[in-house]
Amino acid sequence: MKKLLKITLPTLLILGMLATGCAAIQSTSVMRPDSSQVGTPPAPAAAPESAFTALMSKGTADQTVISPTEGTGGANTERRIVMTGYISLEVKDTSQSMDNIATLAKDLGGYVVSSNKQVHNETLSGSISIRIPVECFDEALSSINKLAMEVSSERTEGKDVTEEYTDLKAQLRNLEATESQYLALLQKAQTVEDILKVQRELSNVRGQIEQIKGRIQYLERTSDMALIQISLQEPKAVGGNSWSATKTLESAVNGLITFAKILANVFIWLVIFLPIWGIILFLVIFFRRRRKSKAKTS
Repeated sequence: MKKLLKITLPTLLILGMLATGCAAIQSTSVMRPDSSQVGTPPAPAAAPESAFTALMSKGTADQTVISPTEGTGGANTERRIVMTGYISLEVKDTSQSMDNIATLAKDLGGYVVSSNKQVHNETLSGSISIRIPVECFDEALSSINKLAMEVSSERTEGKDVTEEYTDLKAQLRNLEATESQYLALLQKAQTVEDILKVQRELSNVRGQIEQIKGRIQYLERTSDMALIQISLQEPKAVGGNSWSATKTLESAVNGLITFAKILANVFIWLVIFLPIWGIILFLVIFFRRRRKSKAKTS
């Protein structure tokens, strides 16, 4: 029995020591941090988002961006063409022809943009610009040509502004959507700073809207109403300027008046210098008599 205890106790002690060492090694491997994380500082926390930024992000997140071709009908989009005509005419009576053109524009639903008359070398010439509905463009040109003795020149041109018009309409819709979002943000803003920021952005958007609306209205007006610019000239008289008795009489009277002015100027000069002429004449007579008196004495 004693021999059995002597053999068993050392064996148990050795097994206990081995078990304790394995547990210590396992505990150490679990608690040791990863070498790749040693010395790495923790990531800083994200900065808190301002109230205005949060409102802007939330208010504009669902804003819809409309492409230029969206909602315009694609191939069925109405084309916008700006038509302009230039005509030079030789007419018998410039004033009467300009009145007829103005009446024509009014009858076709248009109006006179500008008119001008001038006389050069006794020949009256003029120019007049009218706008008429684009569907009456050809009719107006034909009617104006009938007023002329001779058509010196005629030219027409058309500018397609459909693409620009479509793009502007799309931009307008986007800006109006943005305006609505900023108005919603303005209701949500809590501080004075946020309110001022939203109002500044809203004012900028509204300025762009007004600018685009003005350009759209201009394109609509110029494409709906064609422009025609007409130059008118009366034929020159054969053989140069004609003789006029009235003008000849006026020239003769002007010459007579000029001659009378010259005589009057001479008379005034003589009167002003009369004392000087008297003294000179007196001295001449005095010396002549004195010379004669000396001659008789000798």
